[in-house]
Amino acid sequence: MSRGPDAGTLVRRAIERDARRAGCAVTLLLAESSRWASATFIGARHRLALDSPDDDAFAHWLAGLPEADLPIRGHLVADLAIVSVIRAAGRATAHVEALTVET
Repeated sequence: MSRGPDAGTLVRRAIERDARRAGCAVTLLLAESSRWASATFIGARHRLALDSPDDDAFAHWLAGLPEADLPIRGHLVADLAIVSVIRAAGRATAHVEALTVET
């Protein structure tokens, strides 16, 4: 029996969907996930790199991303941070880290 997509796939899809709703054309350059656990929670850490035209829509969307509601079935986004943004030649590459916990 298939368990469905893993947390990394669900995080990626949620971020891409949120960007589309904001009118941003993002391309996923990197997506890595690793299992994570504490004494009370089980989840995963995620690292993503997103490329986009360096425009106002992307800047506005990216600024609000850490507080965005990203519904992910079976998981809660406990933390999301923009680690860095590299701008060059009219493009922006954002490095994002997220922590999800299983619900």
